[in-house]
Amino acid sequence: MLSGTEDIFLIVALGECITGMLANVFIVLVNCIDWVKSQKLSAADCIVTCLAVSRIALLWITLYESSVMVLWPHLYAIDKTLKFIAIFWTLSNHLSTWFATCLSVFYFFKIANFSSPCFAWLKWRVGRVLLLLLLGSLFLLAFNVGFTDTLSDFWVSVYKMCERNSTWSPDVSKTLYLNTLIAYNFTYLIPFLLSLTSLLLLFLSLMRHTRNVKLNSISRDFSTEAHKRAMKMVMSFLLLFILHVSSILLTGWIFLTLEKYKASLLVALASTVFPSAHSFILILGNNKLRQTGLGLLWRLSCHLKRAKPLAS
Repeated sequence: MLSGTEDIFLIVALGECITGMLANVFIVLVNCIDWVKSQKLSAADCIVTCLAVSRIALLWITLYESSVMVLWPHLYAIDKTLKFIAIFWTLSNHLSTWFATCLSVFYFFKIANFSSPCFAWLKWRVGRVLLLLLLGSLFLLAFNVGFTDTLSDFWVSVYKMCERNSTWSPDVSKTLYLNTLIAYNFTYLIPFLLSLTSLLLLFLSLMRHTRNVKLNSISRDFSTEAHKRAMKMVMSFLLLFILHVSSILLTGWIFLTLEKYKASLLVALASTVFPSAHSFILILGNNKLRQTGLGLLWRLSCHLKRAKPLAS
């Protein structure tokens, strides 16, 4: 019999995952249809599409993990099941994080303007820069998988002890787990710093551009709006990413240190906000996606208005 907290957890987790998947499926469909029609796909659309695909996988595995956690917790005693969930979640979460980071770096190189020869050289080769970032992230992925294996073994031991109603043994160290979890999340410091640097450099580029606009008395300025829009996209990613990583750390700390299972469930819900909410922000910040979405909503509302008289 599920408790009230577990019911709330499942309902909210289901709602978050479904809305997030709808947003990401919408992004993939719009960009793929546009690709088929025009026979080409811009670099930004390609990154956003890959990001949406990785988030669909992340939300699916998150939904599956949430269901197992509440409905079939005995599966945690099966080492292979837990490792499958953990490794698949790690892979999809890693790709989601790095594609979002590449999008932030792409915004910086495409919109910012500096007179440095090094910047101009990198801007001309932005595609290669992003490819190198993704290839470099595979090195960090190897570390993440290693940490995931350690964490999976720990949770198998925890569940087996809970089944026996036994206390913590020397073989299962809370400190070791928390240290491993911190080290695991520390690998995400690099994409965070890359995105933060992109945001700061975009801000410096905007300040410099604004000063030039005032000196030259330019009336219509599209570059300023592009800077502001890109900064909003990068800032939203950073804020949601901080929430995502913090909730993962806090969930483990609450469960192990305070030993409050129900409280850790509620905190864990915050980690799903990142792949769901950020996708809606991307839709609102992209003219093509926003206009397609508004057109789809308008057609849906018209269809519902026509259906009401027929139903009555």
